[in-house]
Amino acid sequence: MTNASTTTTKATRGARGEYAKTRKRREAILDAALEVFAEGGYRAGSLREVAQRVGISEAGLLHHFPNKVALLEAVLDRRDDRSRAMVPFDADNGAAMMRGLVRLAAYNASVPGVVELFCTLSAEATSVDHPAHAYFVRRYIYTRTNVEAGFANLESHGLMRPGVTPYRAAVALIAIMDGLQVQWLLDRTVVDMAEELRALISSFVDIDWDVEDRVDPPGGTSAADAGESTGSTETAPPAAEETEDAE
Repeated sequence: MTNASTTTTKATRGARGEYAKTRKRREAILDAALEVFAEGGYRAGSLREVAQRVGISEAGLLHHFPNKVALLEAVLDRRDDRSRAMVPFDADNGAAMMRGLVRLAAYNASVPGVVELFCTLSAEATSVDHPAHAYFVRRYIYTRTNVEAGFANLESHGLMRPGVTPYRAAVALIAIMDGLQVQWLLDRTVVDMAEELRALISSFVDIDWDVEDRVDPPGGTSAADAGESTGSTETAPPAAEETEDAE
């Protein structure tokens, strides 16, 4: 019984160790892919270049991401996860949502590569045959719907300026955010994205900007990522990721 228990414990620790190693490798691949796609766009960026930056073979990269589209989707998902950690898309607290959007704009100024990637891909993805086209359509629907709900919450509390509707405020806010990013990329000395966004929102609604909302740090490590037990099946390493790739 003791030997069996010891063997099981070692196997579990070994599996977790391999999972942690594989997770770090995937993160390194996503970081490299973000750089490559931001520098030359998705179409020009190659899997070979991404693999070279990580120090693995192209076959090793394909062990983690079966194709270029899967890699792109993972990069975009990672960006969105970090954004959602900073912006509480809670329709019952529109003020916190607006403060979160300004906080996100300030954070984006510290990660120009991510901003470049988003701007480049969103422009490329207007073509219906681009692999990220459906993603950006869904993303704008999701963002517009949630921001509109946030403004509607503020309107219900009598905080919306006269003549402004939640829908039009949401459309304008998203357009300004995207436009500010382009202007900032062209000349980072003349545009403060966070301050300009705060001024725009203030022209729509009257909220308290001094409230400190509790949010997760961008790129923070969750209990599941750290290999701690969270009571869910996600703590166990996925079968497809248990074995490290041969390089």
